[in-house]
Amino acid sequence: MREMEITLGHTPDADDAFMFYGFACGAVGSSRFAIKHVIQDIETLNKRALAHELDATAVSAHAYAYLKDYVILRGGGSFGLKYGPVVIARKDKGMTLDGLKDATIAIPGRMTSANLLLKLAIGKFREKEMSFEAIPQAVLTGEVDAGLVIHEAQITYDKTKFAGIMELGQWWDSQTGGLPVPLGINVASARTMDRGQLKEFSDLFVKSIEYGLDNIDASVDYAMQYSRGQPKETIKKFVLMYVNEITRDMGPEGRKAIEKMFSMACERRILESDVRVDVI
Repeated sequence: MREMEITLGHTPDADDAFMFYGFACGAVGSSRFAIKHVIQDIETLNKRALAHELDATAVSAHAYAYLKDYVILRGGGSFGLKYGPVVIARKDKGMTLDGLKDATIAIPGRMTSANLLLKLAIGKFREKEMSFEAIPQAVLTGEVDAGLVIHEAQITYDKTKFAGIMELGQWWDSQTGGLPVPLGINVASARTMDRGQLKEFSDLFVKSIEYGLDNIDASVDYAMQYSRGQPKETIKKFVLMYVNEITRDMGPEGRKAIEKMFSMACERRILESDVRVDVI
């Protein structure tokens, strides 16, 4: 049987690397699929999925609202459990939660889930889009009043220089009765794969995640190539925050969390219509 080449997008981040380690090291594979890895930042992957350039890819949960002919894979989701993106400001500026509504806030991409969550929490605000890596420095220099930090910066930002103004994971938890925070998901194309192939690929991806969880030290070692200078213990902590049981299979709770985010966005007219969530 001839292999089907699958372009598989993921980010240069430790948690994604951990999940894809099973594929990357050759421990997980299939005679049905030849996987070609595409590694780019999350907002670039969001835009490429919008153009339907990839067979399967990590995307922001928010971005799914704008995609056509992609289904959500049950595995690979990044969900916070009472934690998530954080809004930071310079400690010496005395920024308050109420002050965010009149602030210029750096965001890591318009289609990121972090951006949608912040809009749900505080309404419209002046935003400045930039690379997630540049946000702390932009806050420090005064280019922006506050910054929305994602990835490991959620736990590594310098607390001697920055104040955490809002923790969106805690806000979401209080608003939804404890649903997990939907941040990243993986999707696959219903144009290039039929329903049977989508199910087979979804199951294969779960095996890669399980391999990482069963071989944590080796998987974290592999993920360290995307550590951005952080020590191994910090990367391991971050990875295991976002690669957990709900990553293995989002189940009803994960699906409900995504649906809740979209219904709230629709109610508040951030999205024009509610979104049908198709998980395989």
